[in-house]
Amino acid sequence: MTEVTDVIPQPQHATSQDAYFDLGPDTGLVADDGAGRTERWLRATLGAATGLPLAPATGGGEIRLSLDGGLATEGYRLDIAPTGVHLAGGGPAGLFWGAQTLRQLLGPDAFRRAPLPGRRWRLPAVRIQDAPRFGWRGLMLDVARHFMPKEGVLRYLDLMAAHKLNVLHFHLTDDQGWRVEIKRHPRLTEHGSWRSRTKFGHRASPLWEDKPHGGYYTQDDIREIVAYAADRHITVVPEIDVPGHSQAAIAAYPELGNADVVDTTALAVWDTWGISPNVLAPTDNTLRFYEGVFEELLELFPSEFVHIGGDECPKDQWRRSATAQARIEELALADEDGLQAWFIQHFDTWLAARGRRLIGWDEILEGGLAKGAAVSSWRGYAGGIAAARAGHDVVMCPEQQVYLDHRQHAGEDEPVPIGFVRTLEDVYRFEPVPAELTPKEAEHVIGTQANVWTEVMEDQQRVDYQTFPRLAAFAEVSWSALPAPDQRDFDAFERRMAAHYRRLDALGVAYRPPGGPLPWQRRPGVLGRPIDGPPPNK
Repeated sequence: MTEVTDVIPQPQHATSQDAYFDLGPDTGLVADDGAGRTERWLRATLGAATGLPLAPATGGGEIRLSLDGGLATEGYRLDIAPTGVHLAGGGPAGLFWGAQTLRQLLGPDAFRRAPLPGRRWRLPAVRIQDAPRFGWRGLMLDVARHFMPKEGVLRYLDLMAAHKLNVLHFHLTDDQGWRVEIKRHPRLTEHGSWRSRTKFGHRASPLWEDKPHGGYYTQDDIREIVAYAADRHITVVPEIDVPGHSQAAIAAYPELGNADVVDTTALAVWDTWGISPNVLAPTDNTLRFYEGVFEELLELFPSEFVHIGGDECPKDQWRRSATAQARIEELALADEDGLQAWFIQHFDTWLAARGRRLIGWDEILEGGLAKGAAVSSWRGYAGGIAAARAGHDVVMCPEQQVYLDHRQHAGEDEPVPIGFVRTLEDVYRFEPVPAELTPKEAEHVIGTQANVWTEVMEDQQRVDYQTFPRLAAFAEVSWSALPAPDQRDFDAFERRMAAHYRRLDALGVAYRPPGGPLPWQRRPGVLGRPIDGPPPNK
């Protein structure tokens, strides 16, 4: 059993009394209309952990689930008394988030997959009323640099749900790999989904992993991931990066590249990190090709938003390409930056015509956007401020605060030290809404997300280490109505984390321990980025 003060993210309002509700073989789980999805999840999850049947019939008190239209859609109210439990949600999502709180209150062993002997299952008598601060509480997962098999993605959806996060930004393509099956363009996965070797460490490292790396999700895999996420009230937003970060696609289909200035037939999927100079050619053929990609993507992902990247597109090939220069002249553009803006605007219009909304990294602001487009502000706060002032919705994810590939400590044992030092406390003090915005402008900050770029994360354990425990701090920032950053009680959060580490242990999460990396979590001799160096590239 856990005290209400240990819940993460912290609820808005909670009162408790010195009493308990004990669960036993006769405890019932009863769902009113509209509560069936959470009922099935609770019975499967808590039933596995406790060994209790949680049958619909009652006899030893009951846990009742219902909907209450007077609550916020993602809000919930949890009443636990010695005689039973009533969990009400403003909508199905709110009910589900309330179930996550209920699970936490049962104690860390409620996060296991089978019952341990001698456990007593009891809930503290509390009344909690809670709702999230932001509607977009996201995690960006890069599966292009290092592929994460489907089971790993499903596991991360469960970890997101346990922290009340509701958007998976799925980074599916990059220079180093193409990860989603597109039936009309089979070479994208036949050739673009694997590379012959991989740089080990920062791109300046002399070390290589000399074996093929790759993998991709079939369309049925994607359907399964999307459905699994939807059952947990998580939206999956796909990202197909254009016109830069596209060498894997060009390696598969050389006609997509600037063939008049580089031998695109000689290109392979990139095996190192950084920003590839090989970008898409601004031709009608390229536009039609990617329209075909997005047509299949829209069938797989029902999300309102589709992410098109739009970041870090070097212009050197376009400057030297007669084809690109002819397009600039044809469109009466000022320069190559205008050409990139034209490319983004094309897909902005294309997606809007199909009832979807474009979202991209903050570079897309540089050429003007349709009214419905949104911006992921990664280069600090400036892009988000500019977007909000221009009337665009914003997801705040500044690299200086919430890039979880950045090192967590300055110690020499920190594995593959990349980027700035960003500790658990640094993430806890992150404020998504820039102080420079007026209240009206701040309404355009629809949420925030933490980004996990996987250049130096070769397997699931490395992803866990970089992501946790900082994702728990981020979850509280995105959900809870916290005071100003300098007024947040980090000491109290650390005390609650003592209980949360036990939950992560039960879930098998290979997080960074508070005292530093364990021996097998270190990567001695693997070059990172100097601690005072420039920020990393995506």
